Amino acid sequence: MNHVIIGAGAAGIAAARTLLKEKEDDTVVMISEDREVYSRCMLHRFISGERGAESLNFVNDGLLSCPRFSWIKGKTVTRIDGAAKAVFDAGGELARGDTLIIAPGANSVTPPIGDLKTASNVYGLRHLRDARAIVEAAQTARKIAVIGAGLVGLDAVYGLLELGEKTGRAFDITVIEMAPAVLAINLDAHAAAAYQRLFEKAGVKFLLAKKVVNTKSGPGPDGGPRISSVELESGESVACDMVVLAVGVRPAIAFCEGSGIKTERAIVVDDRLQTSVPGVYACGDAAGLSGIWPNAQIQGQLAARNIAGWNLVYEDRFAIKNTVNFFGLVSLSVGAFNPQEGDEVLIREDRRVYQKIVLRNGIPQGIVYQGEIGGKGYWQHLIKNKIPLDKLGKSPWKVSYADFWGCENNGEFKWVV
Repeated sequence: MNHVIIGAGAAGIAAARTLLKEKEDDTVVMISEDREVYSRCMLHRFISGERGAESLNFVNDGLLSCPRFSWIKGKTVTRIDGAAKAVFDAGGELARGDTLIIAPGANSVTPPIGDLKTASNVYGLRHLRDARAIVEAAQTARKIAVIGAGLVGLDAVYGLLELGEKTGRAFDITVIEMAPAVLAINLDAHAAAAYQRLFEKAGVKFLLAKKVVNTKSGPGPDGGPRISSVELESGESVACDMVVLAVGVRPAIAFCEGSGIKTERAIVVDDRLQTSVPGVYACGDAAGLSGIWPNAQIQGQLAARNIAGWNLVYEDRFAIKNTVNFFGLVSLSVGAFNPQEGDEVLIREDRRVYQKIVLRNGIPQGIVYQGEIGGKGYWQHLIKNKIPLDKLGKSPWKVSYADFWGCENNGEFKWVV
């Protein structure tokens, strides 16, 4: 059998590797717009110059040189025929198989504001080509407007700051964010403020609780518009030579239109990650379940194993986990760390660490640990499984892995609740 995979990210690579292992007589064809395999989590390190493209490649097991694996690079999929498992670009058919796995990832969202969609000096940060374009633009740009103060936006800022240090360029960076705090999705306001202070100390300006409503442009080198400033609802104007957009992503599934595959915001899949068309699966951002790296890999593996006949159900959809590390300050958040009315909030803080636990009727809802995050992985198990802590008879601060490991009569260790 021949299996076709769209996408060369975490989910697609995991699917390809698993299929080749499970189906030793089968072949895999991967199709991607990218020409390289790279970790999206490390793109800011490419911007900073700390890593080159080759060192972003996370495949080191011989997959790409396997004789049963082929990779059609640099092709933009424009449509697919779900029933035929056939994939096309503007030039015609690229490949068809006995099964199809759709894992193209997501693209940066560009809001329809002013000339953001058409200007030559506006960049997202989702692909390696985006990072390359930012580095190229930074050779001449000095005033940089970053729209979005989430993790991707601050990744871009951090990479640019390091690039400036290494090259002696003094960037004037302003970050514009609609929320009243940076990293609003990733951390609570108190923990996020610590990062804001560090960025401000490095010279970055923040305009929080501000909304971009328009742009001002002049003619660009390609004849199209080139943004010279972004205009805020407050009446303020931020002059810029380039704009970095970090306001969200959208599954890259436009090519599914007319394919017979059911879509909503993402591709609709069942518990086995199969789409509405038998033999066609989706995983990662395309399936809209949870696009974080570990989950995308698990989804790719599970889809491939189901093609191989395992009949597995994708159950672990918990994805409310964030780690943040800027300027050597590390943070971990899990679950719903912003309390609701009636929740019990426990906080410990000193000059080195900030720790927060949110409890609802004795059950942990979320945590934030900043400054020291080692050995805190058990919180994901407790929050995900809604395990009451009051039955332990000890302070939540004293909880550890040891409280939840049990030993069967046959010597097997397992989680207990």
